[in-house]
Amino acid sequence: MDGPPRRKTELRCFLFLAVFLAPALSVAIVGGLGFSIWIYQMFAGPPGPPM
Repeated sequence: MDGPPRRKTELRCFLFLAVFLAPALSVAIVGGLGFSIWIYQMFAGPPGPPM
């Protein structure tokens, strides 16, 4: 029952997660956070003491 077809499927799933999904999610999360900070600073001004 746990023959080569299941092992092959698990390997494909792992490679998809490790090679495509994890980097894509990392870029999306970091990019989304940077974008949200950028939008926030457009309204609240840059960080630091007021001039």
